[in-house]
Amino acid sequence: MDNQTHNTIVSFIWGIADDCLRDVYVRGKYRDVILPMVVIRRLDAVLEPTKQAVLDMKKRMDDAKITNQTPALCNAAGQSFCNSSPFCLRDLTSRAKRQALKADFIAYLDGFSPNVQEILEKFKFRNQIDTMIDADILGAVIEKFVTPTINLSPSPIYKDDTKTEIRMPGLDNHAMGTIFEELVRRFNEANNEEAGEHWTPRDVVELMADIVFTPVSDKIKDATYSCYDGACGTGGMLTVAQERLLQLADDTGKNVSIHLFGQEINPETYAIAKADLLLKGDGDQSEHIYFGSTLSDDGWATYRYDFMLSNPPYGKTWKTDAEKMGGKKDILDSRFNGTLDDGTQLTMIPRVNDGQLLFLLNNVAKMKTDTPLGSRIAEVHNSSSLFSGEAGSGESNARRYLIENDLVEAIIAVPEKMFYNTDLGTYIWVISNRKETRRKGKIQLIDATSMKYPLTKNLGKKNCEFTEDLRHQIVDIYMRFEESEVSRIFENRDFGYWYVTVERPLRLRVDPKKQIPVTALKAAELKAYCAAIANLPHGTPLDDWMAFSKATKMKATLLKKVRPFITEKDPTAKPVEGEADSDLRDTEIIPFSFTGGIDAFIEKEVRPYAPDVWAEDNQTRIGYEISFTKYFYRIVELRTMKDIIADLKTLETETEGMLADIIGGVSNE
Repeated sequence: MDNQTHNTIVSFIWGIADDCLRDVYVRGKYRDVILPMVVIRRLDAVLEPTKQAVLDMKKRMDDAKITNQTPALCNAAGQSFCNSSPFCLRDLTSRAKRQALKADFIAYLDGFSPNVQEILEKFKFRNQIDTMIDADILGAVIEKFVTPTINLSPSPIYKDDTKTEIRMPGLDNHAMGTIFEELVRRFNEANNEEAGEHWTPRDVVELMADIVFTPVSDKIKDATYSCYDGACGTGGMLTVAQERLLQLADDTGKNVSIHLFGQEINPETYAIAKADLLLKGDGDQSEHIYFGSTLSDDGWATYRYDFMLSNPPYGKTWKTDAEKMGGKKDILDSRFNGTLDDGTQLTMIPRVNDGQLLFLLNNVAKMKTDTPLGSRIAEVHNSSSLFSGEAGSGESNARRYLIENDLVEAIIAVPEKMFYNTDLGTYIWVISNRKETRRKGKIQLIDATSMKYPLTKNLGKKNCEFTEDLRHQIVDIYMRFEESEVSRIFENRDFGYWYVTVERPLRLRVDPKKQIPVTALKAAELKAYCAAIANLPHGTPLDDWMAFSKATKMKATLLKKVRPFITEKDPTAKPVEGEADSDLRDTEIIPFSFTGGIDAFIEKEVRPYAPDVWAEDNQTRIGYEISFTKYFYRIVELRTMKDIIADLKTLETETEGMLADIIGGVSNE
């Protein structure tokens, strides 16, 4: 299919909305009718040649009282779907009365096989029928889709019965899928306030596919591969991954096939993803899209995949999922609870207001470990995944698990305003369990924030894109694996740190003359206290709580009660053995890279200012964070005072000239 034919069909279908729906639907709702109608018309056109064979088969099975008819009917249709109603879509254009059209259209829809019924159900297309009937536009919409002006059939339309000259070429499955994707893209962009939730810009997906497949292009064999997206939206990442792998195989002379798997929780985008695969002739693949939440209802729990691409929701609560999984504190799912090589157990459950890291952990749990290629993952996140959460938190533990297991190959900072619904910075995480030797134990950070091409018109908040040349530049930086202004290479341990609680001793000065509230002690206790103080040996030190308490010979319980009333903190007093002063408690973040570790840091950086300090070992936690700002900070050279003064003098001269002109003009008048 040439570009002109493609554009003609897309423009015609796009125009149906303005021609038929404009006065009935708001613009943001056009897709509720147009997208399912495109699916229906394409399936209808594909099934037309075998319609009679399907009806004949249905009659035979009805006569034989066979109830499970779908497999045989699909076989008669020669497709993975069928329609057993007595109608084709064009038959319905002759209905003059609204109610007759409504009844027959519903009967026509009911005739589709279960896989199509699910798509229509998730589109909620039947909800639109009454609206279109009441507005008397259903007939017009159907007529537009069956018009001879366009051809959505896989068979060509000829100029005459001799069939010697083609008037309109047929659309193969790939061409039809491309048209459908283009319509989805247009509707997403027209309704861009929601687009970013379900649809990743094509240029970003192309870069992710480049990063996933290019490094292993020489390792692709004659084989079957699998690709998965746990937040697949409309399925764009899966189809791009499929195209890229097939193209790569074609370029290298390999014979490969790819099985696509996905999961989506939004009904409409789930329907679009399934419909897209069905329209491309991938009937079996469409059954691999699972409806439901990836977090609390993993549809592919036992599966492992070669390649995974995803753009999960970020900054979005997963509280409902947490409740379904037994509550945040009681989640035992092995995807989100990991074990390090040294046996350390890590709980990687983040805050309920942002579950994006859970999607990455879900992908990691689905990596293949028994193949030479292993698995490769590219996943989009915002900056929260880089540094949110303190040491020991779910987010930090997730980073620790990924980094200490040497799974992170690279993280690429994407330009701001690259997505439709956010102007914040985003990052592509590249994960692999089969790192090249040169990458083992290392992570490459790539600053691609300045690598962008401006759009002539903003699409929501998206004001720039990756051109093919820019994508190649980024992939080249990744493949070269060298230090530069936009590429930094670090050891894994460079991102780790100890979060150390630093204590100083409690120092108390005693004043036994202080009054104790009557209500603080029982009569017997007060009597015992007064007797102990009266018998206190002369010279008992009051700046040493340990010596004072021993000299009083009071019971520990009584001492504990009276201490708050007869003491006050004094930095010159002697330390209370085994007790820290909570008011002086502090914390230190000590990088793993600090020579000598915690003890050396305390000795060199803390003890010179507080000689009595110590680190509380049992409260030390390990954390990991990644800061692009820190590693790619560029010092802006300040202007010299000489330059500033010169500019001021120039402005002063210009201002005086302007003032002279103004005054001169006024005096002349």
